[in-house]
Amino acid sequence: MTNWITTPIELPILRGALELEHTANGVLPHRLPAWALAQYPDDYLAMVEAQPAGVRVVFHTSATTVELDVLPTRTVYKGAPAPADGVYELRVDGRPAGRASVPGGTRHIIDMATQSKVTEQGAVGTVRFTDLSAEPKDVEIWLPHTEITELVALRTDAPVEVTPDRGRKTWLHHGSSISHGSNAEVPTQTWPALASTLAGVELINLSLRGNSVLDPFVARTIRDTPADLISLKLGINVVNVDAMRMRAFGPAVHGFLDLIRDGHPTTPLLVVSPILCPVHEDTPGPGALEFDGTRVTFRATGDPADRAMGRLTLNTIRDELARIVKQRAADDPNLHYLDGRSLYGETDFVELPLPDQLHPDPAAQRRIGERFADLAFGEAGPFTA
Repeated sequence: MTNWITTPIELPILRGALELEHTANGVLPHRLPAWALAQYPDDYLAMVEAQPAGVRVVFHTSATTVELDVLPTRTVYKGAPAPADGVYELRVDGRPAGRASVPGGTRHIIDMATQSKVTEQGAVGTVRFTDLSAEPKDVEIWLPHTEITELVALRTDAPVEVTPDRGRKTWLHHGSSISHGSNAEVPTQTWPALASTLAGVELINLSLRGNSVLDPFVARTIRDTPADLISLKLGINVVNVDAMRMRAFGPAVHGFLDLIRDGHPTTPLLVVSPILCPVHEDTPGPGALEFDGTRVTFRATGDPADRAMGRLTLNTIRDELARIVKQRAADDPNLHYLDGRSLYGETDFVELPLPDQLHPDPAAQRRIGERFADLAFGEAGPFTA
């Protein structure tokens, strides 16, 4: 009979979460604080920030068995195939040591034709990892990056301690669904997670699917979050939601950077422009979804001629971001720019095309992560000490 030890799930044993909400079942990790969500009370934003991209349960223990009770919440689109169950990944002393999934859970069923939503409540399930070494070790359980996960209970057969500080730098990244990890198969293979592993840094992933639009509350959240390195991948959502024109975009970027610099005046800060996305390179948004009964694809609906009136495309955004960073870097030597096409460009699109015309597939996610690790953390990179 196992003598279980139950450990309260609190922020000291969570990495990548900024706040915990106490629920009827347990706790819900959040990647945006409640005050920020109150400034734009939108159901979709609330869903994506509660999807724990980059969030992991981390502790030091001699336990040979670990159990984590969870309640997943998945979004299902009526008429579309059900999403695969999210994957929980175990790492022991930084090395892959197992994977598990929890079936069932709560479902939000959305009818894209009417935009109506029905919720079907589900039951709590258990993630279980066994046969671990009895030696003292650092344990990480990476949570699924595209489904909401309520954490109900953590049980082990030996005591749990907060993992000691290993002296690793903290890298905070903000971006769109591409950085959130859309199409990545498992949470450690989103490109920011892979880059953080290759670089040996602690990740805080504040990427928000469909919501990287220079919101001031996101900049203030970054301002108030301790970090040694910061990167911002900006532009694709501004175009595909048609959020603003060039008149507003430039000052919005300046304001976003100003707010971050209020809390991180000398932190290395890397601005990354969009990766290649042919449908929006020279065609403004908004983007539109098309569903053929089996898969969703994206297309641009704007008129390229409207660029003369300030409508934004990826090419005009790249030019403006490069100009702004060059201007500011004259007084801010820790501000840097990276063209996103150096992570995924034209030759990559030929070899690894975007399956839905917008999001990289798993192989492309890996390529982007490897290239970012080299370009940002490599010998000549802006994040190199």
